[in-house]
Amino acid sequence: MQIWQAIILGAIQGFTEFLPVSSSGHLILVERLLGVTTDGGLFFDIMLHIGTLVPVFIVFFKSITGLFKKPYNKLLYLAVASLPAAAAGFLFQDKIETLFKGGEILSAVLLAVSFSVTAAELLFAEKISEKNKNTLPLSLKSSIIMGVFQGFAIIPGLSRSGTVITGGAVAKLNGNDNAEFAFLMSIPVILGASAVSGVKVATSGCVIEPVPVIFGVITAAVTGYIAVNVMLNAIKKAKFKRFSVYLIVIAAASVLIKVLFGV
Repeated sequence: MQIWQAIILGAIQGFTEFLPVSSSGHLILVERLLGVTTDGGLFFDIMLHIGTLVPVFIVFFKSITGLFKKPYNKLLYLAVASLPAAAAGFLFQDKIETLFKGGEILSAVLLAVSFSVTAAELLFAEKISEKNKNTLPLSLKSSIIMGVFQGFAIIPGLSRSGTVITGGAVAKLNGNDNAEFAFLMSIPVILGASAVSGVKVATSGCVIEPVPVIFGVITAAVTGYIAVNVMLNAIKKAKFKRFSVYLIVIAAASVLIKVLFGV
């Protein structure tokens, strides 16, 4: 992998991890276009995800430290919300990745469908937020709902952040709590996925290229910081139409690229 490729992938990861457009879906698409793969691998992918956690810890430092103060309610909510994604990842992750990362036209169509579903759910989230005037505080009920929604986001193209905030909107959670908890929920998911991938790396004997990794991680952290702040504002205002329009365009592009260029 070249440094410029690592920078591009780092930027894609950083921006799309927190914007509701699906980082996994974009990485699959961009890797096809660049003719590279992170398989050599998984270590690069792990480090990009760790890089995107840096801005979360910076922006939400007080909220994160507050998790460990009595009465520990929010820590409990976070643990409960993380369970569905952990179960879904354990049961289905490998099968789903194989299906979506195949070279057939089917994989491109499935990716396009997932992008389109994310676009639809964002429009739904905006509509019900405007209708219900969401004002409820975070609770065990809302954390369970958001956790269940997050469990579906193991599907590439189905945005984790978009799916989670849609769950918050369904639970009638107020914008501030929805935004904060959606980002807090990213921490155990990213750390857990990185740990699982780390075990695979340790047993695979893959060769690690340190320089591209460093550039990729730095880029992911910087772009992730920008994305966090953009998304915070969008969630609080429940304005997602622009993301939906973008997702419809990228859904069509993912199929056209496959049909026209075979990648």
